[in-house]
Amino acid sequence: MTNSNFSELGLADPIQRALNARNHLIPTPIQARAIPKLLSGRDMLGIAQTGTGKTAAFALPILHQLSQKPGGKSSRGPRSPRALVLAPTRELAIQIGDEFRAYSKHLHLRQTVIYGGVGQGPQVNALSRGVDIVVATPGRLLDLMNQRRLGLETIELFVLDEADRMLDMGFARDIRKIIAALPKMRQTMLFSATMPGDIARLAGDILIDPVRVEVTPQATPVERVEQRVYHVEAAGKVTLLADILDDPALSRVLVFARTKHRANRVAEQLVKRGIAADAIHGNKSQSARQRALKSFRVGSARVLVATDIAARGIDVDNVTHVINYELPNEPENYIHRIGRTARAGASGIALSFCDPAERAYLRDIERLIGSKLTVIGDAPPVIAREGRSKAKKSRGEPWRKRSWHRGATAARNRKRPSNRRGAAVAAGS
Repeated sequence: MTNSNFSELGLADPIQRALNARNHLIPTPIQARAIPKLLSGRDMLGIAQTGTGKTAAFALPILHQLSQKPGGKSSRGPRSPRALVLAPTRELAIQIGDEFRAYSKHLHLRQTVIYGGVGQGPQVNALSRGVDIVVATPGRLLDLMNQRRLGLETIELFVLDEADRMLDMGFARDIRKIIAALPKMRQTMLFSATMPGDIARLAGDILIDPVRVEVTPQATPVERVEQRVYHVEAAGKVTLLADILDDPALSRVLVFARTKHRANRVAEQLVKRGIAADAIHGNKSQSARQRALKSFRVGSARVLVATDIAARGIDVDNVTHVINYELPNEPENYIHRIGRTARAGASGIALSFCDPAERAYLRDIERLIGSKLTVIGDAPPVIAREGRSKAKKSRGEPWRKRSWHRGATAARNRKRPSNRRGAAVAAGS
């Protein structure tokens, strides 16, 4: 049985006031299930995608527990950190820090966010003044630990957020080093959108008798997202994207590319066509990434083109459409991508562009989600050549002998006014 509102979860009054001020009255499923267990001190394995409310699911019980007893002192300053949250990207770390700050508005707790790509001076100064909560990315955290600017011997609560993405980004060794520096007696929470073997092994190593909370079936797409696919030649994708964006109903659009170069290129081509767009990926400076994210959040950039890794740190409400300009080569990433829309109870639309070389990726995605994507325009013919395509793929030669999408080619040859109607259909108008 789940709790119907936050007032029944037993959180401290200052936290309740902060929740009320944000009009957060009813917990999401993961919050209702996780918070009571975490308040009782249990370790937790949480399987949840972004947009399910998992940050508050661990932030609120952490704040409650820290508020119930004063912070300790150490040789490093007046306060030593008692809670540590590890996140894979700077953007996600900053967003988690913002959530902690909002919910702790009426508490006498200090926090800081530690990440690379910026000077360490302000972060070191915050640590020297003393903090209760540290939200960090692994690289910068290890740097400060190696400089003896930060010790973890007083950590009581530890969160590993988006663990699957953390390992995808190559942080496995850093995470192990950080965990080795933590006290054995602590409460540990691990959250992941998927549960591959390496995450299961990590969970087994660091969690003690954990409670498992899974709020969506593993690798299942958000049910409220309408999923559609266009079959189109690679060379026609930019024109198709611009045509679709003619419809003003696509008011906040997240576009995915597989590579940093492609993300830049698509954003540049959209800007040349008069569409307000920006790109976000790992090669951008921290300040540039923050500017792009802010522009997208406030609406001055209507379109944000992102790579998979960068997008895991994006938490923006009211994304009306997700467009897979390039299909992901890992089908699980499709789940993460489309989950960026249809948040907070809203519906959403995910459009995918599939060129002939991506047919195998599409099959993998449809196999994973257990259904076919709705085809817009002409479907590729069902052919005996399917076996030939697989043979080509096994030799590393994508099948490019023929255009799969006559409809897309025809659409590109039409004049723009008629395209508006097609775009409106694509947007679900």
